[in-house]
Amino acid sequence: MVSKIKIKSFISIIISKLVSKLSKTFFKGGSNFPGKVALKIDKDILKIVSKNYRTILITGTNGKTTTTSMLYNMIKENGFDAITNNTGANMLPGIVACFIDNYKFKNRSQCFAVIEVDEANLKYITEYINPEVITITNLFRDQLDRYGEVYTTLNKIMEGITSVPNSTLILNGDESLLGQLPIKNTIYYYGFNNSINHNKVVDINADAKFCKLCKHPYEYNFITYNHLGDFFCSNCGYKRPKLTYAVEEICHVDADSSEVIINNHKFLINQSGIYNVYNALCAYSIAKFFGIEDLVIEKSLLNQNSSFGRQEIIHIDGKEVKIILVKNPAGYNQAIDTLCLNDKEVSFAFLLNDNYADGKDVSWIWDVEFERIKKLKIKEIFIGGLRLYDMAIRLKIAGLNEDKFILCEDFDRLLNTIKYSNNTEITILATYTAMINWRKYLHTKGYIDKLW
Repeated sequence: MVSKIKIKSFISIIISKLVSKLSKTFFKGGSNFPGKVALKIDKDILKIVSKNYRTILITGTNGKTTTTSMLYNMIKENGFDAITNNTGANMLPGIVACFIDNYKFKNRSQCFAVIEVDEANLKYITEYINPEVITITNLFRDQLDRYGEVYTTLNKIMEGITSVPNSTLILNGDESLLGQLPIKNTIYYYGFNNSINHNKVVDINADAKFCKLCKHPYEYNFITYNHLGDFFCSNCGYKRPKLTYAVEEICHVDADSSEVIINNHKFLINQSGIYNVYNALCAYSIAKFFGIEDLVIEKSLLNQNSSFGRQEIIHIDGKEVKIILVKNPAGYNQAIDTLCLNDKEVSFAFLLNDNYADGKDVSWIWDVEFERIKKLKIKEIFIGGLRLYDMAIRLKIAGLNEDKFILCEDFDRLLNTIKYSNNTEITILATYTAMINWRKYLHTKGYIDKLW
């Protein structure tokens, strides 16, 4: 029986590696399919290929890809060997493909695996892997037809955590859903002890406004964004847990970067927005757990490149095109916060899709505060994607000048409007599959060398 399992696993790995090689050579992809093939041959293959790794799993609604990239770079900067699923393939087949792609039949030295995991897939990963650390970035409404409300997302994640009680949890303490969890795991929290936002009243569209214990409305000493912040319940006494890792001061924030003090050390984060401060803080917290020094983390954050589609800049015939992934109201509003820091003349493209990976229900765009960007000096507004007319109506209702709307029903039209734009800087806000497909299109046109 043992011999049969070994042979089956061997065949699974070899065929998956071959499929991966062919996919990358001929189709410029292959981040999921090789894993599907491997699982068809050996459904338990993940247990084999993930052995001898110090595994870190990163899950949550927003920030998974950027946090994973930041932490991976910190670990590499420190001189450790590491692998990661940097294509963003964060479901079971993609994670299997990542481990198989890096699998060696000879014994290898101990290595870190920094793995981004879809919230609903965490339970499938922890069935085979006992990670050293699991982190949860935040919990927001996202893909309502798939996840439902935030408590459903939390329950899906907890299904994965309860099977690995020896894993250390490093969690966002400003996320009210993550306090007082009924689990045995050791938990450390990170968060903000200061905020540039002095608002103490949670927005009507915020996601988790009521106490998880008694359902009384939360109160706040301060809010960072959406429902995140220094919360407390005046009815039952539930409050934010003690923070081990904290942003003590926000020194400077602009449209390109942030400078903050974390645990008495100043860091420059070359990614804009408070949400990227959270991503950096999460990565910092895990790095410190593994004993990485502040100077190594500082250098890594200074050299951090944007993950694909996450404030990635692509040059198109003299135009600087920035792509920002937006997939839910909380993330979109944070992107708008960052855009509002810009006082230059701007051109925007809004791409809205409703494929499965985006969520079929696009009603969430009515919770995005588009009204706030009408005060900017907007030169052109390009609108595209499968649901471009829904987006056009939303922007019109928000008060944006429809005379500046340019409807782009395909990528050829969008590319041409960008090429002939009078503005040299264009910001594209795109949902997930719109971002992925736009990048694939630009790859075929020679504007992107490396697709993944």
